[in-house]
Amino acid sequence: MQSSLKRMLVGGGFFGSTLVIAVAGYRLAGWNWLDSIYMVIITIFGVGFGEIGPMTPALRIFTMVVIISGCTSVAYILGGFLQMITEGEIKRALGVRRMKREIDLLKDHVIICGYGRIGQILAHQMKAAHQPFVVIDNDDHRVAQAEDKGFLVQMGSAADESILEAAGIMQAKFLATVLPDDAINVFITLTARGLNPDLIILARGEYLSTEKKLLQAGADRVVSPAAIGALRMSNMITHPAAMDFLDEDDGRNTLNELLAQIDVQVEELAISHTSNLIGSTVGSVQARGKGTFIVVALRKAIGSTIINPDHEALLEEGDTLIVMGHLGDIPKFARHHAVKREIQYRGSKFTR
Repeated sequence: MQSSLKRMLVGGGFFGSTLVIAVAGYRLAGWNWLDSIYMVIITIFGVGFGEIGPMTPALRIFTMVVIISGCTSVAYILGGFLQMITEGEIKRALGVRRMKREIDLLKDHVIICGYGRIGQILAHQMKAAHQPFVVIDNDDHRVAQAEDKGFLVQMGSAADESILEAAGIMQAKFLATVLPDDAINVFITLTARGLNPDLIILARGEYLSTEKKLLQAGADRVVSPAAIGALRMSNMITHPAAMDFLDEDDGRNTLNELLAQIDVQVEELAISHTSNLIGSTVGSVQARGKGTFIVVALRKAIGSTIINPDHEALLEEGDTLIVMGHLGDIPKFARHHAVKREIQYRGSKFTR
């Protein structure tokens, strides 16, 4: 792109010099300013109205040089312009092909439908967490913005099956539809669920009445930006000191450091089909841990989560225990009872 621009600038400079020299030449031959400029214009641009003043053999040779120089400089400028267009199209085509190859290689990635305000924040959070993702949007400007950030982008409507397939929906683990139109989010959810029954779908809902429709359409979770914003503002009013504490030093980092200082971690333990904890109660699991951890939540295989579960709650294959305990004790417990350790984190910082 820079070489083509340089070519155009060189051609423009040469063309300007040709005009100045040509006018000066006719002036030296005794022509007035108007006739000199007029002669240069009709000569370079090939109008061919004929000579308007006396022409000596030397002046005819000069005129031929002017014609060749002028036409060459114009052709040079046009060549640079065409090169700029061609290079841009080629680079765009190569970029699309490269992006398609990268998307085809993704697995367990996130598909973000919509690159508006929420989509942009979500994309930056995924990048910070090193979570692979693909953005889908049908707006040229927003697509260009995402590409400038280095994100993988699929242009088109997320409600189109072919676009979702191009974004790798069959290999994706999560889909977040964050468009401001609830009706489109419902349709995208229906389409995505039909293409990949195992997909975890997170849907944005602007109105509370839409939540039920999104869940019926196949969404696993419905997020209302308005409700979240109102809740946070409410907490700022009712619990200002706690909110200030969590917001300090990027909020959760402070909490992470405090947990790390006392060697505490929170971890998810998935009950695999080989685990001897199947059929056990939550209370018996804590007893086997001999006080090294406590169970803070239980996520059932069907997707529901129970906070502070009853000690008599039975564990089934596919359930996930969320426990808090001392660093090092939980891995030992997991190995002994053949429990799959899915995600380990301190506070809210996940590390795989």
